[in-house]
Amino acid sequence: MFKRVRPYQITLFVCAAYLLLTLLTNGGDSRVFVTLGDCFAQCSGAVCTIGPENGYDGQFSYYIARDPMNAAPCIDVPAYRYQRILLPIIGRAVAFGSEQFIPLAFVAINVIALVGSTALLENLLEAQKVSRIYALAYGLFGGLVIAVRLSTSEPLAYGLVVLAIWLRQEAEPPGHQDRQEKTRENGNSDVGARHVAPLKQQWRMWGQAFALAFAALAKETTLLFAAGYTLYYLAQRRWMDALRIAFVAGVPFVLWQLYLYNWFGAFGVGSGGAGGTPFEIIPFNGIWRILTEGSVSAFLLLAPIALLVAVLPALWGLIASAREILQERGGAHLYAYLLFVNAAVMLFVPFSTYREPLGVLRFIPGLVIAHLLYAALRYRHRRPLRYSLLWALTLLFPLVLR
Repeated sequence: MFKRVRPYQITLFVCAAYLLLTLLTNGGDSRVFVTLGDCFAQCSGAVCTIGPENGYDGQFSYYIARDPMNAAPCIDVPAYRYQRILLPIIGRAVAFGSEQFIPLAFVAINVIALVGSTALLENLLEAQKVSRIYALAYGLFGGLVIAVRLSTSEPLAYGLVVLAIWLRQEAEPPGHQDRQEKTRENGNSDVGARHVAPLKQQWRMWGQAFALAFAALAKETTLLFAAGYTLYYLAQRRWMDALRIAFVAGVPFVLWQLYLYNWFGAFGVGSGGAGGTPFEIIPFNGIWRILTEGSVSAFLLLAPIALLVAVLPALWGLIASAREILQERGGAHLYAYLLFVNAAVMLFVPFSTYREPLGVLRFIPGLVIAHLLYAALRYRHRRPLRYSLLWALTLLFPLVLR
């Protein structure tokens, strides 16, 4: 019987139980899912800081969804928060503009996104002849489960990323790249440039580009996947596919940034809201700054967490993917490029992210996805794939921080 239970079903059960428990222990008030803070709730434009007494990031999506054009006084850094516009807009539409139902709409959207993308990830793993159970590394990943509870945009954003990757598989089945490589070996070096997918597959190719475009409007860090796609298609000499991804995924985001600049006098792109620090130049300096700018006790607590969930997987991913890209050149798999860009960015993650366990967990779903798919492709039944299930243990963080 247990063998018939699917990872997406386990994910749905865990999320439902966790959310119900959270609701019951907070008097049945659905606003617990948007963690409102007294300071921001005044909407006075006063300088407020994120913290236990002042709520968490989900409240900003709530304020935007409640009143899209006039939420700026309720927000710490308006341009930064407004750039993640997709969840507030969908939430407002699902709640029919009702302030009372917006928190429940956020929860429903994120649960559907997480459960649905877990099911798609199962399909991607099975296409590589790998057990679907490994999808739990994503479905039960603490950074996504806590994001569902806190109404932040990660489940929606990375759910769209998984959808894009799944659509690409449907348009280009697993054997497609092998056929390309054989043709190149036979002397047709520009096969990628002349590759034209059948008409029935074209909508999937466009679909993946639009999925990445919407993902970027949910959370800007998903643009790493658009960058990985673009690099892959350029290496394959598939110029039109590279242009399609870069244009469709990038232009809406750029136009939205220009609109935000005209509105608020600042671009949304940055390393965080109030209290955010810049991206680092020295690799992993964000971890060492916990010691130099924090305390020894904080470093001893936070550094091991960052090391296990982010640093070690990133280092392995960077080395493994770079090796394939350099050795195979244009023959490297798409998953190698996706892993490379998501692992490389971890070198420069800001101090303000590393000093907050939830910040680290919410930053790395992209690394989890890329690692899982690449390990399933190149290291099936080996340690890199088996160890990916350790990410499911981060589910303890949401349970503790309920």
